[in-house]
Amino acid sequence: MKRSEINEVIRASRQFFEQNGWTLPPAPRWDVTDFGLGSFSTAGLVLVNLAEEPEYCEKLMYATCNQVTPAHTHQKKKEDIICRTGTLHIQLWAQDPAKHHNQESIQVKVNGAYQKIASGEVLALQAGERVTITPGTWHAFYPASEECIIGEVSTANDDLHDNFFSDPNIGRYSDITEDEPAIVKLLSDKL
Repeated sequence: MKRSEINEVIRASRQFFEQNGWTLPPAPRWDVTDFGLGSFSTAGLVLVNLAEEPEYCEKLMYATCNQVTPAHTHQKKKEDIICRTGTLHIQLWAQDPAKHHNQESIQVKVNGAYQKIASGEVLALQAGERVTITPGTWHAFYPASEECIIGEVSTANDDLHDNFFSDPNIGRYSDITEDEPAIVKLLSDKL
């Protein structure tokens, strides 16, 4: 990604957060990724780390219609994905969707109550609704609305060692072309 594109996306997400009543903390930690695929408009996400503690993490995320966070899983992290504004579609699988195509069912907690869904089923979350994702559950998500604010509350976060993507071409962080000064330092800028 170009730094100018990252700066533009940060400005747009800040504006949308503010328009929807989300005040960011002082000096939040930002992340903007195209998952190494080179097309932020189709596979991209803006993340703002609100809390990073050894026991837990909280993030606020921003995505636009047609932007997918690709299928992935975590071995350690348990998380609630919460639709804060807009409509969010989240697809869940029992196993890696690139390798397994069976229709086994899985138990997931949606809005605090367990329900059985078919592996590969898409859940539509409206503002305020959440799904709890346990370690080993594969998931992908994308807005069904024009823009979406997504929350994440989770156990400790380890982006470098606990993100396993179905597509081997995907990377957690983007390669950045420095075509203008950064307006914020990204999490990946320290790597």
